[in-house]
Amino acid sequence: MKKTNLRETFEPLTTGVFKNNATFRLVLGTCPTLAVTTSALNGLSMGLATTFVLVCSNAIVSLMRNFIPRKVRIPAYILVIATFSTMVQMIMRKWLPDMYESLGLFLSLVVVNCILLARAESFASLNPVLPSVLDGIGIGLGFTFSLTLLGFIRELLGTGSVFGFEIKPLIEAGLPMTIFILPAGGFMVYGFMMVLFNVAVKAAENKIAAVKAAKAFRSEGGDE
Repeated sequence: MKKTNLRETFEPLTTGVFKNNATFRLVLGTCPTLAVTTSALNGLSMGLATTFVLVCSNAIVSLMRNFIPRKVRIPAYILVIATFSTMVQMIMRKWLPDMYESLGLFLSLVVVNCILLARAESFASLNPVLPSVLDGIGIGLGFTFSLTLLGFIRELLGTGSVFGFEIKPLIEAGLPMTIFILPAGGFMVYGFMMVLFNVAVKAAENKIAAVKAAKAFRSEGGDE
């Protein structure tokens, strides 16, 4: 019984990365996804900033879920999210000014990112603090992974560099194509990676289901 409870407790951490991946599965936060993934570093930075706000806001919403009147819950959630979003902006503006300028307006728009409001409404407001924090970490890591991967591919194909470091053989071979760091290239890479990710996750789910069915069959056969 303890193992089952432990597994259920940490389930939001794993499902947030794969099954409920905000970018490739739930298709949330598409605007910042396409806008900031012109480089891997931008994607990583936006993902980590969003993860911080998501974890903190989930924790506060969960703690206050029994005290927030239902009629004003959405403004209350936005106020909580805005507080932590402002904290991130102030920290980055002070200590990471280049990254702050690079992310620009989209760092401010974290407060209206539908991922944060969706998790606050559908999960944190209905669950205790620990599962809500784990849900925030899982969804945040999934979002960070997706943005970093898209940024990595677009930067590599568009400029011939990764995290700002040029790969000279690619540049000399003329591989970089500017279209990949333009909006059209962003849509193409996003769509292609969405298909691959969903196919991979579906195959993994089918394999897990098959393994569980086989175990159940053996168990029933053993009981007989």
